[in-house]
Amino acid sequence: MRAILLGGGLSLLISLFGTRLAITVLSRKGYGQEIRDDGPTSHHTKRGTPTMGGIVIVGASVVGYFAAKLAFGDWPSASALLLLFLFVGLGLVGFLDDFIKIYKQRSLGLRSKAKIVGQTAVAVAFGALALSPWLEDSRGETPASRHISFIRDFESWTLPTVVVVVLIWLMITGTSNAVNLTDGLDGLATGASMMVFGAYTLVNIWQNNQWCGQLDISYGTCYDVRDPLDLAIVSAAITGACFGFLWWNASPAKIFMGDTGSLALGGALAGLAILTRTELLLVVLGGLFVAVTLSVMLQVSWFKATRRLTGTGRRIFRMTPLHHHFEMLGWEQVTVVIRFWIITGLCVVTGLGIFYAEWVAGTGA
Repeated sequence: MRAILLGGGLSLLISLFGTRLAITVLSRKGYGQEIRDDGPTSHHTKRGTPTMGGIVIVGASVVGYFAAKLAFGDWPSASALLLLFLFVGLGLVGFLDDFIKIYKQRSLGLRSKAKIVGQTAVAVAFGALALSPWLEDSRGETPASRHISFIRDFESWTLPTVVVVVLIWLMITGTSNAVNLTDGLDGLATGASMMVFGAYTLVNIWQNNQWCGQLDISYGTCYDVRDPLDLAIVSAAITGACFGFLWWNASPAKIFMGDTGSLALGGALAGLAILTRTELLLVVLGGLFVAVTLSVMLQVSWFKATRRLTGTGRRIFRMTPLHHHFEMLGWEQVTVVIRFWIITGLCVVTGLGIFYAEWVAGTGA
């Protein structure tokens, strides 16, 4: 528990003070955000705000984790190293996207195909390593499972390795893009991510307390997760990094995380769900990200369908992603962000409630 607190606290402090330094450095270099012309006109005032702040979130999280491990003389686990590989790898893909936007002075960075190639390379490598027998622990557990999971694995559904890797790829690319879509208002994605990572810290702590690798579990159903305590340290470090970054990213934002941060955070959320055997639970915990992504999918599908049938495309929402729809209805940006944070909080409480209720039911209490 002390390592969790140290990792999260140190990451928070590094992010809090590191972001202030990043604002200064990025402003001097002129690394400002480009704004899409087809977005809400109120966003044009944000043009030139420093971006790529996700570098601080990623850096603070990595330093916080390794400092906590070093302080207590522990070796990093396979699960934590895989999660950090995914986190940093997708952060690098996002960094390339942000850098191209700045270098070419346009609102679109990497071409969609190039971004997908980058996400695919990182996700497939993560999936293959997470299922590798080389990373089995003394109980024969690999970091990832060959089963679909909600709160635990559905043991009756054992999938071929190739199918599991494809599902891991879909989950990682989908979640990283979902957080990327949500990152459209000051502090929205940062605050929502902070709450979901905080929830996963609690999930990991509970899984560690009821871990099958311990010998003193004499009641209830234990959790077959390879390294729950180490995953708790990583998730606490990312939670702390988001908390420190939010100080500067809240409205009016002094810096944006950019794709560097959003792709990294989304990938880490998917990684945590995979490594903790709670893949479908992420749909509940990250309900806001799901809703934002569905709004875009519905808008595009309905527009194409109505254009094919009537010759004139129709829209369900005034603008997507979903938060822009409410802006177009006249809501202030701060109002949208706070209400979406409330929705995220409700999703997190619901997800944690389902997680705990399943364990209570399993104990027969």
